[in-house]
This record gives sequence, C-alpha cells and structure tokens, in this order.
Amino acid sequence: MTAVPVLRYHCVSADPPGWVARYAVTPQVFAEQLSRLADAGRTVVPLRRLVAAQRGGHQLPERSVVLTFDNGFADFYWTVAPLLGERDLPATLYLTTGAIHPPGEQAAGSLLPPADMLNWRQVTTLDAYGFVDLGGQSRSHPQLDTLPRGRLDAEIEGCKLELEEALGHPVTSYAYPHGYSSATVRRRVRAAGWSSACATADCFSSAGDDPFLIARLTVRADTPPQVFQHWAEGLGAPLAPRGERLRTRSWRLYRRVRAALGSPVGGRAGGSPWG
Repeated sequence: MTAVPVLRYHCVSADPPGWVARYAVTPQVFAEQLSRLADAGRTVVPLRRLVAAQRGGHQLPERSVVLTFDNGFADFYWTVAPLLGERDLPATLYLTTGAIHPPGEQAAGSLLPPADMLNWRQVTTLDAYGFVDLGGQSRSHPQLDTLPRGRLDAEIEGCKLELEEALGHPVTSYAYPHGYSSATVRRRVRAAGWSSACATADCFSSAGDDPFLIARLTVRADTPPQVFQHWAEGLGAPLAPRGERLRTRSWRLYRRVRAALGSPVGGRAGGSPWG
C-alpha cells in the first residue's frame, strides 16, 4: 500500500518551555518543512480523508500527507494557523481540554507542565477557520493504558463532551496522550463515539492502517533535514499496520505496576514522549 506520512508536531516556537523543547521546531524550520513537502509533490489532506480511505471510501491522492498537532499550545493560534492559512493547508489539532482555559485565566485540569496554551476563545476561532479540524486528547493527559475503568472513561468521554459543548458540533478524532493505548483503551474510545484515533509508532500510515491506531511520524527539534526529506519522499520508515511488539507490552506492564504503586513513570505529569 502507498505510504502516507502522518506528521505529528507539538510546539512551533523559537522559545519553547524546557519540558517540550525536544519536541519543538522553530517557525522557520516548520515553514521549510512545508516547502519540502510541496517540493516533493505531496498533497496535504485532512486526516478525515485518510480515515475515510481506511474505511473503504474514496482513494487518497497518490502522494498524500497529513499534518497533526498535539496538546493545544498557543503557538498554533499565533504561528501555525497563519502559516497553514496562507498556503491553504488543512491540519488536525488535538486538544487536552484540561489545559484550555478561559481568556485571562489559568488552566486548572491538566497534568501537562506549565506552558502557554490555547484559551477557549482561540479554540472556537480556530474552529471557525474551516481548515483546522479539532480533535480530543483526553482531559488531563494521563497514560490511559494505566488507568482504572472509571478514570479511563472520564478522560475519553469527558474530553468529547467538553469539546462538543464548546464548539456546538460533533468532534470525532482522538489522539492517545503520550501515544499510549491498549486494546481496552481502543474499545473505550470506540464506545465513546470517536471515529478514529492517532497513536505514534514512527511508521508511515496507509489505507490499510487501523483507524483507531493511526501511525504517526513524530517531528522533533533534532529531526535532521535529510530524515524529513526521506519522509516526504516516502522513505526511511516502515509501513503500518504492524503487530504490537513484546517490548511494547512489557513497557505497558511496567508502567501499570509503577502507577499502581503511586510512582508513575515520568512522575505525575506522565513522562515522555509528550503527545
């Protein structure tokens, strides 16, 4: 199947908070990466078109690419949206609802460390632009695969309810915080009414990928230009879907034990990678 790069960004800033600096790119680098995609003949399509193809709908353009952004940093409003708008490019922005705050106030419900995050007025403005699809990324950004059922459903269902109440329309795409999920988490995401969910995996996605485990390539501060160029050309990464590796299951078990003992991996904020 044709490789589809689903790119996963976080912060686009020249001066990011230290805790997310590893996953930040500067506005100049981001603009250069958009140019690389265009020069490689890539067509930026909304994530929902990839999901439709995965469900047997219309085929994607031959050289498609998808842009996604995690967490809901304020730089998306001030920096990313203008760069996308002037190029007429769509993107999906995943929001941790507990990190969003009323204008002029502070957020009170997120495990993310301090950072300049979007406020609700900016979120509704982005929604009105038309080229930004908004999705959910839990309420507080925990490691979902370590949570008991009650807390798990609150994070998955509560996020959807908060976004839909604020926006006045359905929100259908989810992203797993930190990229962590499990079969149980994915079942609960489906049951809550989400129609797709993004993971990480550092693989290319495809029309044969699992709509509830969409593979993404994480763009980091130290992603070399040549690696990004390879991704733009459909090279340098495996193609999803891939079966869950033993190492992944072992890491999940270790994190669950640590969480049960009151000492979660990465501390109360949930560890790294951020997403």
